[in-house]
Amino acid sequence: MNAVLPPGLPPLPSIPENAPFSLEQRAWLNGFLAGLYGNPGATTPMTLSPGAAPEPEEDFPWHDPALELDERMKLAEGKPLKRRLMAAMAQLDCGQCGYLCQTYSEALAEGREATTTLCVPGAKATSRMVKQLLAEAPAIAASAVPKAPAEPEGVPVTVLSAEPLTTPDSAKDVRHVVIDLGVPGLTYLPGDSINLTVHNDPALIQATIAALGAKPETVVTGADGKDRTLAEAFDVLDIARPLDRTLDLLAGAAAYPAHAAALRKLVEGDDGAEPDGFDLLDLLQAFPSARPPLGDLVRSLPPLRKRLYSIASSPLAHAGQVHLCVSVVKDMRRSRARLGVGSGFLGFRAVGGGSILASIQTSHFRLPDDPKTPVIMVGPGTGIAPFRSFLAERSAAGIKGRSWLFFGDQHEASDFLYRDTLRGWLSDGTLGRLDVAFSRDQAAKVYVQHRMAEQAADLWRWLQEGAHFYVCGDAMRMARDVDAALRRIAMTEGGLSEDQAREWIVALARQGRYLRDIY
Repeated sequence: MNAVLPPGLPPLPSIPENAPFSLEQRAWLNGFLAGLYGNPGATTPMTLSPGAAPEPEEDFPWHDPALELDERMKLAEGKPLKRRLMAAMAQLDCGQCGYLCQTYSEALAEGREATTTLCVPGAKATSRMVKQLLAEAPAIAASAVPKAPAEPEGVPVTVLSAEPLTTPDSAKDVRHVVIDLGVPGLTYLPGDSINLTVHNDPALIQATIAALGAKPETVVTGADGKDRTLAEAFDVLDIARPLDRTLDLLAGAAAYPAHAAALRKLVEGDDGAEPDGFDLLDLLQAFPSARPPLGDLVRSLPPLRKRLYSIASSPLAHAGQVHLCVSVVKDMRRSRARLGVGSGFLGFRAVGGGSILASIQTSHFRLPDDPKTPVIMVGPGTGIAPFRSFLAERSAAGIKGRSWLFFGDQHEASDFLYRDTLRGWLSDGTLGRLDVAFSRDQAAKVYVQHRMAEQAADLWRWLQEGAHFYVCGDAMRMARDVDAALRRIAMTEGGLSEDQAREWIVALARQGRYLRDIY
Protein backbone atom coordinates (compact mmCIF):
# COMPACT_ATOMS: atom_id res chain seq x y z
CA MET A 1 0.00 0.00 0.00
CA ASN A 2 1.47 3.40 -1.02
CA ALA A 3 1.18 6.71 0.82
CA VAL A 4 -0.83 9.50 -0.87
CA LEU A 5 1.29 12.44 -2.08
CA PRO A 6 0.48 15.79 -3.71
CA PRO A 7 -0.09 15.65 -7.50
CA GLY A 8 3.01 15.30 -9.63
CA LEU A 9 5.01 13.26 -7.13
CA PRO A 10 5.41 9.51 -7.47
CA PRO A 11 3.90 7.35 -4.74
CA LEU A 12 6.12 6.54 -1.78
CA PRO A 13 7.16 2.93 -1.28
CA SER A 14 5.92 1.47 2.00
CA ILE A 15 5.94 -1.80 3.93
CA PRO A 16 2.91 -4.04 3.23
CA GLU A 17 0.67 -4.77 6.19
CA ASN A 18 1.23 -8.51 5.78
CA ALA A 19 5.02 -8.14 5.99
CA PRO A 20 6.61 -9.99 8.94
CA PHE A 21 7.09 -6.91 11.12
CA SER A 22 5.41 -5.63 14.27
CA LEU A 23 3.24 -2.52 14.10
CA GLU A 24 6.04 -0.41 15.62
CA GLN A 25 8.68 -1.85 13.26
CA ARG A 26 6.48 -1.26 10.21
CA ALA A 27 5.83 2.32 11.31
CA TRP A 28 9.56 2.94 11.76
CA LEU A 29 10.40 1.46 8.35
CA ASN A 30 7.66 3.45 6.64
CA GLY A 31 8.98 6.59 8.31
CA PHE A 32 12.46 5.80 7.10
CA LEU A 33 11.24 5.27 3.52
CA ALA A 34 9.28 8.50 3.67
CA GLY A 35 12.40 10.31 4.79
CA LEU A 36 14.51 8.69 2.12
CA TYR A 37 12.14 9.20 -0.83
CA GLY A 38 9.74 11.89 0.22
CA ASN A 39 11.91 15.00 -0.32
CA PRO A 40 13.29 14.87 -3.87
CA GLY A 41 14.68 18.40 -3.68
CA ALA A 42 16.94 17.60 -0.78
CA THR A 43 20.55 16.50 -1.29
CA THR A 44 20.46 14.11 1.69
CA PRO A 45 17.74 11.92 3.13
CA MET A 46 15.50 13.45 5.76
CA THR A 47 16.65 12.78 9.33
CA LEU A 48 14.54 10.49 11.43
CA SER A 49 13.54 11.77 14.87
CA PRO A 50 15.61 10.16 17.64
CA GLY A 51 12.58 8.61 19.32
CA ALA A 52 11.13 6.95 16.24
CA ALA A 53 13.17 3.73 16.24
CA PRO A 54 11.89 0.89 18.38
CA GLU A 55 13.94 0.20 21.50
CA PRO A 56 16.19 -2.85 21.11
CA GLU A 57 15.28 -5.74 23.33
CA GLU A 58 17.41 -5.65 26.49
CA ASP A 59 19.61 -8.66 27.02
CA PHE A 60 19.71 -10.32 30.44
CA PRO A 61 22.58 -12.85 30.16
CA TRP A 62 22.28 -13.71 33.87
CA HIS A 63 18.62 -14.72 33.47
CA ASP A 64 19.55 -18.38 33.36
CA PRO A 65 18.68 -20.75 36.25
CA ALA A 66 21.60 -23.00 35.33
CA LEU A 67 24.09 -20.30 36.39
CA GLU A 68 25.35 -20.07 39.97
CA LEU A 69 24.87 -16.86 41.94
CA ASP A 70 28.51 -15.74 41.60
CA GLU A 71 28.37 -16.30 37.82
CA ARG A 72 25.18 -14.26 37.54
CA MET A 73 26.59 -11.41 39.60
CA LYS A 74 29.72 -11.32 37.44
CA LEU A 75 27.60 -11.01 34.29
CA ALA A 76 25.74 -8.08 35.87
CA GLU A 77 28.85 -6.15 36.94
CA GLY A 78 28.62 -2.48 36.01
CA LYS A 79 24.88 -2.66 35.38
CA PRO A 80 22.34 -0.43 37.16
CA LEU A 81 21.19 -1.49 40.63
CA LYS A 82 17.91 -2.91 39.35
CA ARG A 83 19.77 -5.27 37.01
CA ARG A 84 22.28 -6.39 39.66
CA LEU A 85 19.33 -7.09 41.95
CA MET A 86 17.75 -9.11 39.17
CA ALA A 87 20.94 -11.15 38.80
CA ALA A 88 20.71 -12.00 42.51
CA MET A 89 17.30 -13.63 42.01
CA ALA A 90 16.86 -17.34 41.27
CA GLN A 91 16.00 -16.61 37.58
CA LEU A 92 12.97 -18.88 37.62
CA ASP A 93 10.14 -16.33 37.22
CA CYS A 94 8.16 -18.64 39.50
CA GLY A 95 5.84 -15.91 40.83
CA GLN A 96 6.13 -16.93 44.49
CA CYS A 97 7.27 -13.43 45.39
CA GLY A 98 4.23 -11.89 43.70
CA TYR A 99 6.46 -10.57 40.89
CA LEU A 100 8.81 -11.88 38.21
CA CYS A 101 12.58 -11.72 38.73
CA GLN A 102 12.82 -8.48 36.73
CA THR A 103 9.80 -6.75 38.26
CA TYR A 104 10.68 -7.72 41.85
CA SER A 105 14.18 -6.31 41.32
CA GLU A 106 12.83 -3.10 39.85
CA ALA A 107 10.37 -2.70 42.73
CA LEU A 108 13.21 -3.08 45.24
CA ALA A 109 15.49 -0.67 43.37
CA GLU A 110 12.75 1.96 43.09
CA GLY A 111 11.63 1.66 46.71
CA ARG A 112 8.20 0.27 45.86
CA GLU A 113 9.00 -2.95 47.70
CA ALA A 114 10.89 -3.10 51.00
CA THR A 115 10.88 -6.83 51.68
CA THR A 116 14.14 -8.49 50.64
CA THR A 117 13.27 -12.12 51.46
CA LEU A 118 10.51 -12.86 48.95
CA CYS A 119 12.61 -14.95 46.53
CA VAL A 120 11.82 -18.41 47.88
CA PRO A 121 13.95 -20.44 45.39
CA GLY A 122 16.93 -18.13 45.97
CA ALA A 123 16.66 -18.68 49.74
CA LYS A 124 19.30 -17.20 52.06
CA ALA A 125 21.94 -16.67 49.37
CA THR A 126 19.66 -14.39 47.36
CA SER A 127 18.41 -12.58 50.45
CA ARG A 128 21.97 -11.86 51.61
CA MET A 129 23.03 -10.57 48.20
CA VAL A 130 19.93 -8.37 47.86
CA LYS A 131 20.55 -6.84 51.29
CA GLN A 132 24.21 -6.26 50.42
CA LEU A 133 23.37 -4.55 47.13
CA LEU A 134 20.75 -2.32 48.73
CA ALA A 135 23.11 -1.42 51.59
CA GLU A 136 25.80 -0.38 49.10
CA ALA A 137 23.39 1.68 46.98
CA PRO A 138 22.50 5.32 47.65
CA ALA A 139 19.45 5.80 49.86
CA ILE A 140 16.25 5.27 47.92
CA ALA A 141 13.74 8.10 48.19
CA ALA A 142 10.63 5.98 48.41
CA SER A 143 8.41 9.07 48.49
CA ALA A 144 9.69 10.08 45.05
CA VAL A 145 8.49 6.93 43.29
CA PRO A 146 4.98 5.66 42.68
CA LYS A 147 3.53 3.15 45.08
CA ALA A 148 3.08 -0.43 43.93
CA PRO A 149 -0.39 -1.04 42.54
CA ALA A 150 -2.72 -2.88 44.87
CA GLU A 151 -3.59 -6.47 44.08
CA PRO A 152 -6.92 -6.78 42.29
CA GLU A 153 -9.63 -7.61 44.79
CA GLY A 154 -11.23 -10.15 42.49
CA VAL A 155 -14.74 -11.51 42.35
CA PRO A 156 -16.43 -14.05 44.62
CA VAL A 157 -16.08 -17.72 43.67
CA THR A 158 -17.01 -20.92 45.48
CA VAL A 159 -14.91 -24.04 46.01
CA LEU A 160 -17.19 -26.97 45.17
CA SER A 161 -14.93 -29.94 45.87
CA ALA A 162 -11.37 -31.04 46.63
CA GLU A 163 -11.17 -34.75 45.82
CA PRO A 164 -7.94 -36.78 46.20
CA LEU A 165 -6.08 -37.69 43.02
CA THR A 166 -3.53 -39.82 44.86
CA THR A 167 -4.38 -43.04 46.70
CA PRO A 168 -4.15 -43.34 50.53
CA ASP A 169 -0.83 -45.20 50.35
CA SER A 170 0.84 -42.35 48.44
CA ALA A 171 3.44 -40.21 50.19
CA LYS A 172 1.59 -37.20 48.75
CA ASP A 173 -1.88 -35.75 49.05
CA VAL A 174 -2.81 -34.22 45.68
CA ARG A 175 -6.31 -32.82 45.25
CA HIS A 176 -8.48 -32.08 42.22
CA VAL A 177 -10.10 -28.79 43.25
CA VAL A 178 -13.22 -27.59 41.41
CA ILE A 179 -14.22 -23.92 41.66
CA ASP A 180 -17.52 -22.42 40.54
CA LEU A 181 -16.82 -19.09 38.84
CA GLY A 182 -20.35 -17.76 39.28
CA VAL A 183 -22.70 -16.15 36.77
CA PRO A 184 -21.45 -13.97 35.17
CA GLY A 185 -18.05 -15.26 36.14
CA LEU A 186 -14.39 -14.87 35.39
CA THR A 187 -13.11 -15.77 31.94
CA TYR A 188 -9.79 -17.40 31.14
CA LEU A 189 -7.81 -19.22 28.46
CA PRO A 190 -5.80 -22.44 28.70
CA GLY A 191 -2.43 -21.63 30.23
CA ASP A 192 -3.76 -18.90 32.53
CA SER A 193 -3.51 -19.00 36.31
CA ILE A 194 -5.91 -18.00 39.07
CA ASN A 195 -5.20 -15.84 42.13
CA LEU A 196 -7.16 -16.90 45.20
CA THR A 197 -7.57 -15.36 48.63
CA VAL A 198 -6.80 -17.90 51.32
CA HIS A 199 -7.12 -17.97 55.09
CA ASN A 200 -4.86 -19.09 57.92
CA ASP A 201 -5.62 -22.24 59.86
CA PRO A 202 -7.91 -21.31 62.81
CA ALA A 203 -5.97 -23.70 65.05
CA LEU A 204 -2.71 -21.89 64.24
CA ILE A 205 -4.36 -18.53 64.91
CA GLN A 206 -5.61 -19.71 68.30
CA ALA A 207 -2.22 -21.16 69.28
CA THR A 208 -0.40 -17.96 68.25
CA ILE A 209 -2.77 -15.79 70.30
CA ALA A 210 -2.36 -18.12 73.28
CA ALA A 211 1.45 -17.89 73.02
CA LEU A 212 1.10 -14.10 73.24
CA GLY A 213 -1.03 -14.45 76.35
CA ALA A 214 -3.66 -12.34 74.59
CA LYS A 215 -7.39 -12.59 73.94
CA PRO A 216 -8.82 -13.21 70.45
CA GLU A 217 -11.33 -10.36 70.86
CA THR A 218 -8.67 -7.73 71.63
CA VAL A 219 -9.01 -4.90 69.08
CA VAL A 220 -5.85 -3.81 67.25
CA THR A 221 -5.19 -1.29 64.49
CA GLY A 222 -3.43 -2.67 61.42
CA ALA A 223 -0.97 -1.03 59.04
CA ASP A 224 -3.95 -0.25 56.78
CA GLY A 225 -5.53 1.81 59.56
CA LYS A 226 -8.41 -0.64 60.05
CA ASP A 227 -9.46 -1.88 63.48
CA ARG A 228 -9.87 -5.64 63.81
CA THR A 229 -9.91 -8.15 66.58
CA LEU A 230 -6.64 -10.00 67.02
CA ALA A 231 -8.23 -13.18 65.64
CA GLU A 232 -9.47 -11.31 62.56
CA ALA A 233 -6.09 -9.65 62.03
CA PHE A 234 -4.19 -12.95 62.20
CA ASP A 235 -6.61 -14.40 59.63
CA VAL A 236 -5.59 -11.85 56.98
CA LEU A 237 -1.91 -11.37 57.90
CA ASP A 238 1.01 -13.65 57.04
CA ILE A 239 1.85 -15.37 60.32
CA ALA A 240 3.52 -18.29 58.52
CA ARG A 241 6.48 -16.30 57.13
CA PRO A 242 7.33 -13.27 59.31
CA LEU A 243 9.55 -10.68 57.64
CA ASP A 244 12.73 -8.99 58.85
CA ARG A 245 10.80 -6.11 60.35
CA THR A 246 8.92 -8.52 62.64
CA LEU A 247 12.21 -10.14 63.70
CA ASP A 248 13.66 -6.67 64.36
CA LEU A 249 10.63 -5.79 66.46
CA LEU A 250 10.89 -9.01 68.49
CA ALA A 251 14.63 -8.51 68.97
CA GLY A 252 14.08 -4.99 70.25
CA ALA A 253 11.42 -6.19 72.68
CA ALA A 254 13.38 -9.22 73.97
CA ALA A 255 14.10 -8.95 77.69
CA TYR A 256 16.96 -11.48 77.51
CA PRO A 257 20.10 -10.49 75.52
CA ALA A 258 20.53 -14.06 74.25
CA HIS A 259 17.06 -13.94 72.69
CA ALA A 260 17.79 -10.57 71.07
CA ALA A 261 21.12 -11.85 69.66
CA ALA A 262 19.51 -15.00 68.22
CA LEU A 263 16.79 -12.96 66.56
CA ARG A 264 19.42 -10.64 65.03
CA LYS A 265 21.13 -13.68 63.51
CA LEU A 266 17.83 -14.65 61.90
CA VAL A 267 17.53 -11.14 60.44
CA GLU A 268 21.02 -11.41 58.98
CA GLY A 269 20.27 -14.86 57.51
CA ASP A 270 23.13 -16.61 59.27
CA ASP A 271 23.44 -20.30 58.42
CA GLY A 272 22.48 -22.44 61.38
CA ALA A 273 20.37 -19.73 63.01
CA GLU A 274 17.45 -21.23 64.93
CA PRO A 275 14.56 -21.72 64.56
CA ASP A 276 14.91 -22.43 60.84
CA GLY A 277 11.78 -22.40 58.64
CA PHE A 278 9.96 -20.57 61.41
CA ASP A 279 6.49 -19.13 61.64
CA LEU A 280 5.32 -16.55 64.17
CA LEU A 281 4.29 -19.25 66.64
CA ASP A 282 7.79 -20.80 66.48
CA LEU A 283 9.34 -17.42 67.27
CA LEU A 284 7.02 -16.76 70.19
CA GLN A 285 7.69 -20.21 71.65
CA ALA A 286 11.48 -20.04 71.09
CA PHE A 287 11.84 -16.51 72.48
CA PRO A 288 9.31 -16.08 75.29
CA SER A 289 10.96 -12.85 76.46
CA ALA A 290 10.22 -11.16 73.11
CA ARG A 291 6.77 -9.67 73.56
CA PRO A 292 6.28 -6.34 71.75
CA PRO A 293 3.01 -4.37 72.02
CA LEU A 294 0.24 -6.20 70.14
CA GLY A 295 -0.48 -3.28 67.82
CA ASP A 296 3.18 -2.98 66.81
CA LEU A 297 3.37 -6.73 66.19
CA VAL A 298 0.27 -6.69 63.99
CA ARG A 299 1.54 -3.72 61.99
CA SER A 300 4.87 -5.46 61.37
CA LEU A 301 3.22 -8.46 59.69
CA PRO A 302 2.64 -8.39 55.91
CA PRO A 303 -0.80 -9.03 54.42
CA LEU A 304 -1.48 -12.65 53.56
CA ARG A 305 -0.72 -12.86 49.85
CA LYS A 306 -3.09 -14.44 47.41
CA ARG A 307 -2.03 -17.83 46.14
CA LEU A 308 -1.47 -18.37 42.43
CA TYR A 309 -2.35 -21.71 40.82
CA SER A 310 -2.03 -22.93 37.25
CA ILE A 311 -5.45 -23.72 35.82
CA ALA A 312 -6.05 -27.38 34.93
CA SER A 313 -9.30 -26.96 32.99
CA SER A 314 -10.58 -25.64 29.67
CA PRO A 315 -13.39 -23.08 29.29
CA LEU A 316 -14.60 -25.09 26.29
CA ALA A 317 -14.75 -28.36 28.21
CA HIS A 318 -15.60 -27.06 31.71
CA ALA A 319 -17.87 -24.05 31.27
CA GLY A 320 -18.22 -21.85 34.34
CA GLN A 321 -15.56 -23.70 36.31
CA VAL A 322 -11.86 -23.67 37.08
CA HIS A 323 -10.12 -26.90 38.02
CA LEU A 324 -6.87 -26.99 39.97
CA CYS A 325 -4.33 -29.71 40.75
CA VAL A 326 -3.12 -28.90 44.27
CA SER A 327 -0.55 -30.80 46.31
CA VAL A 328 -1.30 -30.29 49.99
CA VAL A 329 1.97 -29.32 51.69
CA LYS A 330 2.42 -31.33 54.88
CA ASP A 331 5.37 -31.25 57.21
CA MET A 332 6.33 -32.13 60.79
CA ARG A 333 8.71 -29.64 62.39
CA ARG A 334 9.51 -29.21 66.06
CA SER A 335 6.84 -31.77 67.00
CA ARG A 336 4.13 -29.76 65.27
CA ALA A 337 2.25 -30.75 62.12
CA ARG A 338 2.31 -28.01 59.48
CA LEU A 339 0.10 -27.50 56.44
CA GLY A 340 0.77 -25.14 53.57
CA VAL A 341 -1.31 -22.00 53.99
CA GLY A 342 -2.95 -22.11 50.55
CA SER A 343 -2.90 -25.84 49.90
CA GLY A 344 -4.17 -26.66 53.39
CA PHE A 345 -7.00 -24.17 53.01
CA LEU A 346 -8.06 -25.46 49.58
CA GLY A 347 -7.61 -29.11 50.49
CA PHE A 348 -9.44 -29.15 53.82
CA ARG A 349 -11.30 -25.96 54.71
CA ALA A 350 -12.47 -24.12 51.59
CA VAL A 351 -15.30 -26.50 50.61
CA GLY A 352 -18.45 -25.31 52.34
CA GLY A 353 -16.62 -22.31 53.77
CA GLY A 354 -18.37 -19.64 51.73
CA SER A 355 -17.08 -17.59 48.82
CA ILE A 356 -13.51 -16.43 48.36
CA LEU A 357 -12.10 -13.79 46.02
CA ALA A 358 -10.44 -14.74 42.76
CA SER A 359 -8.85 -13.04 39.77
CA ILE A 360 -7.33 -14.44 36.59
CA GLN A 361 -3.68 -13.88 35.78
CA THR A 362 -3.24 -14.00 32.03
CA SER A 363 -0.19 -15.84 30.82
CA HIS A 364 2.32 -16.12 28.01
CA PHE A 365 1.84 -19.89 28.38
CA ARG A 366 -0.28 -20.47 25.30
CA LEU A 367 -0.92 -23.14 22.73
CA PRO A 368 0.37 -22.27 19.23
CA ASP A 369 -2.05 -20.35 17.03
CA ASP A 370 -1.72 -23.05 14.37
CA PRO A 371 -3.11 -26.35 15.74
CA LYS A 372 -0.83 -28.22 13.32
CA THR A 373 2.26 -26.97 15.19
CA PRO A 374 3.72 -29.84 17.26
CA VAL A 375 3.69 -29.35 21.03
CA ILE A 376 5.96 -31.03 23.59
CA MET A 377 4.83 -30.79 27.21
CA VAL A 378 6.89 -31.70 30.28
CA GLY A 379 4.78 -31.71 33.43
CA PRO A 380 5.62 -34.08 36.29
CA GLY A 381 3.49 -34.07 39.45
CA THR A 382 1.14 -31.10 39.72
CA GLY A 383 2.96 -29.64 36.71
CA ILE A 384 0.39 -31.61 34.70
CA ALA A 385 -2.15 -28.83 35.42
CA PRO A 386 -1.78 -26.53 32.39
CA PHE A 387 -1.33 -29.52 30.07
CA ARG A 388 -4.62 -30.98 31.22
CA SER A 389 -6.01 -27.55 30.29
CA PHE A 390 -4.31 -27.64 26.88
CA LEU A 391 -5.45 -31.15 26.05
CA ALA A 392 -9.01 -30.62 27.31
CA GLU A 393 -9.25 -27.57 25.04
CA ARG A 394 -7.93 -29.46 22.04
CA SER A 395 -10.24 -32.39 22.76
CA ALA A 396 -13.29 -30.11 23.01
CA ALA A 397 -12.29 -28.43 19.74
CA GLY A 398 -11.68 -31.76 17.99
CA ILE A 399 -7.97 -31.08 17.39
CA LYS A 400 -5.85 -34.18 16.82
CA GLY A 401 -2.52 -32.50 16.03
CA ARG A 402 0.90 -33.77 17.10
CA SER A 403 1.25 -33.53 20.88
CA TRP A 404 3.67 -35.23 23.24
CA LEU A 405 3.49 -35.33 27.04
CA PHE A 406 6.20 -36.30 29.52
CA PHE A 407 4.70 -37.02 32.95
CA GLY A 408 6.36 -38.34 36.07
CA ASP A 409 5.83 -38.93 39.78
CA GLN A 410 6.88 -41.38 42.48
CA HIS A 411 4.71 -44.50 41.95
CA GLU A 412 2.47 -45.45 39.06
CA ALA A 413 -0.06 -47.22 41.30
CA SER A 414 -0.59 -44.29 43.67
CA ASP A 415 0.58 -41.12 41.90
CA PHE A 416 -0.45 -41.32 38.25
CA LEU A 417 -2.51 -38.12 38.21
CA TYR A 418 -5.40 -38.07 35.70
CA ARG A 419 -4.36 -41.52 34.45
CA ASP A 420 -7.72 -42.48 32.88
CA THR A 421 -8.18 -39.05 31.28
CA LEU A 422 -4.72 -39.11 29.72
CA ARG A 423 -5.14 -42.63 28.43
CA GLY A 424 -8.49 -41.66 26.92
CA TRP A 425 -6.89 -38.75 25.07
CA LEU A 426 -4.09 -41.05 23.92
CA SER A 427 -6.66 -43.49 22.54
CA ASP A 428 -8.70 -40.91 20.63
CA GLY A 429 -5.68 -39.09 19.19
CA THR A 430 -5.95 -35.86 21.20
CA LEU A 431 -2.60 -36.85 22.74
CA GLY A 432 -0.10 -38.24 20.27
CA ARG A 433 2.60 -39.57 22.59
CA LEU A 434 2.87 -40.18 26.33
CA ASP A 435 6.15 -40.95 28.11
CA VAL A 436 5.99 -41.56 31.87
CA ALA A 437 8.67 -41.78 34.56
CA PHE A 438 7.83 -43.17 38.00
CA SER A 439 10.95 -42.58 40.04
CA ARG A 440 10.41 -45.07 42.88
CA ASP A 441 9.11 -48.06 40.92
CA GLN A 442 12.59 -49.45 40.28
CA ALA A 443 15.97 -49.50 41.99
CA ALA A 444 17.42 -46.61 39.99
CA LYS A 445 15.36 -43.44 40.08
CA VAL A 446 14.00 -42.37 36.71
CA TYR A 447 12.76 -38.83 36.03
CA VAL A 448 11.27 -37.03 33.05
CA GLN A 449 14.69 -35.75 31.95
CA HIS A 450 15.83 -39.37 31.62
CA ARG A 451 12.87 -40.13 29.37
CA MET A 452 13.78 -37.06 27.32
CA ALA A 453 17.31 -38.38 26.89
CA GLU A 454 15.95 -41.76 25.76
CA GLN A 455 13.87 -40.00 23.10
CA ALA A 456 16.55 -37.46 22.18
CA ALA A 457 16.51 -38.10 18.41
CA ASP A 458 12.73 -37.72 18.11
CA LEU A 459 12.70 -34.67 20.40
CA TRP A 460 15.34 -32.95 18.30
CA ARG A 461 13.44 -33.79 15.12
CA TRP A 462 10.19 -32.38 16.52
CA LEU A 463 11.98 -29.18 17.56
CA GLN A 464 13.58 -28.82 14.14
CA GLU A 465 10.08 -29.16 12.69
CA GLY A 466 8.90 -26.15 14.70
CA ALA A 467 7.59 -27.76 17.89
CA HIS A 468 6.81 -25.58 20.91
CA PHE A 469 8.39 -26.88 24.13
CA TYR A 470 6.57 -26.35 27.46
CA VAL A 471 7.70 -27.06 31.02
CA CYS A 472 5.58 -26.79 34.16
CA GLY A 473 6.38 -27.75 37.74
CA ASP A 474 9.05 -27.54 40.38
CA ALA A 475 11.43 -24.63 39.87
CA MET A 476 14.17 -25.77 42.23
CA ARG A 477 15.11 -29.08 40.63
CA MET A 478 12.93 -30.36 37.80
CA ALA A 479 12.96 -27.23 35.64
CA ARG A 480 16.75 -26.96 35.87
CA ASP A 481 17.21 -30.65 35.08
CA VAL A 482 14.88 -30.45 32.08
CA ASP A 483 16.69 -27.35 30.82
CA ALA A 484 20.03 -29.14 31.15
CA ALA A 485 18.62 -32.19 29.34
CA LEU A 486 17.40 -30.00 26.50
CA ARG A 487 20.85 -28.47 26.13
CA ARG A 488 22.48 -31.90 26.05
CA ILE A 489 20.06 -32.96 23.31
CA ALA A 490 21.02 -29.88 21.29
CA MET A 491 24.68 -30.87 21.70
CA THR A 492 24.36 -34.60 21.03
CA GLU A 493 21.69 -34.54 18.33
CA GLY A 494 22.35 -31.12 16.83
CA GLY A 495 26.14 -31.15 17.08
CA LEU A 496 26.18 -27.81 18.91
CA SER A 497 28.89 -26.69 21.29
CA GLU A 498 27.97 -25.83 24.88
CA ASP A 499 27.86 -22.11 24.07
CA GLN A 500 25.88 -22.73 20.89
CA ALA A 501 23.39 -24.89 22.80
CA ARG A 502 22.93 -22.09 25.32
CA GLU A 503 22.35 -19.58 22.52
CA TRP A 504 19.93 -21.97 20.82
CA ILE A 505 17.89 -22.24 24.03
CA VAL A 506 17.78 -18.45 24.33
CA ALA A 507 16.69 -18.11 20.70
CA LEU A 508 13.99 -20.76 21.22
CA ALA A 509 12.63 -18.79 24.17
CA ARG A 510 12.68 -15.49 22.27
CA GLN A 511 10.72 -17.10 19.46
CA GLY A 512 8.04 -18.05 21.99
CA ARG A 513 8.77 -21.74 21.48
CA TYR A 514 10.31 -22.51 24.89
CA LEU A 515 7.81 -21.63 27.60
CA ARG A 516 7.97 -22.35 31.32
CA ASP A 517 5.37 -22.15 34.10
CA ILE A 518 7.43 -23.01 37.17
CA TYR A 519 7.01 -22.46 40.87
